[in-house]
Parts: sequence; C-alpha cells; structure tokens
Amino acid sequence: MKYIDEFRDGEVAQKIAARIHAEVQPGRRYSFMEFCGGHTHAISRYGVSELLPESVRMIHGPGCPVCVLPIGRIDHAIKAALEHNAIVCTYGDTMRVPASDGLSLIKAKARGGDIRMVYSAADALRIALENPLREVVFFAIGFETTTPPTALVLREAAARKIDNFSVLCCHVLTPSAITHILESPEVRDYGTVPIDGFIGPAHVSIVIGSGPYEHFAEEYRKPVVVAGFEPLDVIQAILMLVRQVNEGRSEVENEFVRAVTTEGNLVAQTLVSDVFELRTTFEWRGLGEVPYSALRIRSAFASYDAEKKFGLAYKPVADNKACECGAILRGVKRPTDCKLFGTVCTPENPMGSCMVSSEGACAAHYSYGRFKDIPVVTA
Repeated sequence: MKYIDEFRDGEVAQKIAARIHAEVQPGRRYSFMEFCGGHTHAISRYGVSELLPESVRMIHGPGCPVCVLPIGRIDHAIKAALEHNAIVCTYGDTMRVPASDGLSLIKAKARGGDIRMVYSAADALRIALENPLREVVFFAIGFETTTPPTALVLREAAARKIDNFSVLCCHVLTPSAITHILESPEVRDYGTVPIDGFIGPAHVSIVIGSGPYEHFAEEYRKPVVVAGFEPLDVIQAILMLVRQVNEGRSEVENEFVRAVTTEGNLVAQTLVSDVFELRTTFEWRGLGEVPYSALRIRSAFASYDAEKKFGLAYKPVADNKACECGAILRGVKRPTDCKLFGTVCTPENPMGSCMVSSEGACAAHYSYGRFKDIPVVTA
C-alpha cells in the first residue's frame, strides 16, 4: 500500500458494487455480520450500505470493545477510584460509558475521583512511577489487539518491582463471541437474524491470524472473509462472501493479505499466553455470560491484579430497560429500532454503550447522518 487513498477510490467502489449487483441471485437474501466496530464505522462513514443491493444486509456485531463492557466492570473501576483512592487510568472512550447509579468514569472524576485518560498501558505505568505513594490502576479493555501491550507492561512492572501498579483486566476474545452469537437462542429464535457469513476483524486478525476462524467455516458452515478497515476492503469482502454463498462454499478467505497471515503474530501470542489465562466465563454487555471469552492475570502476576488487590467482587448489573444496546450488539436490532436513538440518546448524552465509542453501531449511524430509515413523525 502506497497511499490510503488507493483504498478509498469511489470509482473502484462503484465497480465492485456493480459486480455485487450482478452476482446476487434473484429471490435470495444475504445477511453478513461485520464483527468489528472499525468495519461498522467504515460502512457508515463511507456509505457502503447505500452501494449494496437491497438483498444484501449488513448486521452490526459486538466488535466494539467499549460497547461490550458490562456495567459491573465499570463499577469496579469507579470503586477503585472513589473508595480506594487509586489513580485509575484508561482509554478515552471508556470514560463516558454509563455505569450504575447514573455514574460513568467521567462523572466519578467530577466527584473527586482521580481518573485519567491515557493513550497506552505504558502511560499508566509511567504515572505509577511518577506517583510512588499512590496506587495506580490501569483499566485494561479491548480485544486481542490491545492485549499484548497490557501483557508487556505487566511483565515490565514485575521485572522492575513497581508495587503501586495493577491492572483491572477486561480483555475479551473475538472467536468466543462469534461462537456465542451462533449458539445464542436469543439470536436464533428471534427469527429475523439469519447470518450467512462474517467479515472477520482486521487488527485482531493481525495478532491471532486467520486460522481461528476456520472453526466457523467447518462446524457452522459460515464463510468468513478477513478484511481491512478501508471502504474498498469492506466492499471487496462483501463480494467475496456473496460468491461463497452462491457457490455453496464455507471457507476462510483473507482479503487483508497486506497485513494478516494464517498464523498471526506468534511473538505477541506467546507474550499474552505467558501473562494471561482464560476466564471460565465473562459477562459481555448484550451477550450475557460468555464461556471462555476473556482473560485474567496469571497467578505469577497476582500482585498486579487489581481485582485481587482491592477485593473487587464482580456483581452483574442490568442495563437501562429502555436501551436496546443489548439487542443491537447481538445483531437482533438496528440502532434505529431503539426509541431512544437520536432523541434522548446522542453522542453528547449517551444512554447506552453503543452510542459512546465512534466504533459503536449507534454512534456510527448517528454521526454520519444515516437517517433515511427513521420514521417521520407528523403532527
């Protein structure tokens, strides 16, 4: 790749879209889930859906790490700040996710909590070094992409014996969530969410490779196309999925060959395995308890585990009953199916997690003006 503009060429996009229109079969409907929030963002930002035939539907999956954070985990971070007087460091989008009692991290900060936005796990470790008399907690979130940097910082903290630093680990795993969606009765029984294939995530796949998706192709007969984040990547992946469905194939294909290999980044995988181990279960916002879908810190690094250090016992908390984030994250509903969307719930005043991050389905749909499917209310 020389220039990013090569993957944002409108004329090329129109040509690929024309191929999709030509190759979809009459009377057949195609439903593809883009799992990653980056793809959701690209689809909304560049109007990819508007280029597709009506028979091709894109379903937004739970691929935004901020969106799937359950309330109870955010409550842990708030408790560390307000009750244990720790400096809590986390990524910017996490600051505004709604938690219990009308709080969020940014509102807890307004109440006196020392909560700081950082750009990396290394920033949090630096803050711990600068404040040796204060406990510093890094609220670590994200999929496989952001897990290796957290592992690296934990290993460095242990090597340097930085004892005022700990990590509240909320790293989650992509393949487990896809399996849960395919197995979930809430999706299967709804009757409106057939999934014919997946667009596999880009950055996650750089780390884990395309190999882990072969399970979905073989066992569930669902094709997977790993794709980059640019609009031409996404629309090419859709064409590849259409062709697989038409030909009755269920394979893992790699559109993102410039960055993704079958085996992934083995060095990063080894680092993560050395520091983390699987949790038996973990709650996802919108998906509920998902078996073996998240990581916890290994016993060798137990002194850097904020859950153990501060005795944080997990307690699930129900979402706002009026918010449809759970159904949207499962692909059961669209953002505009929520009565709060665009009225009570906006990026400036998010009621649910899907409206917080730019990668969230609701925020992406709102930010790029896709209002054509909102019913017009007349007096």
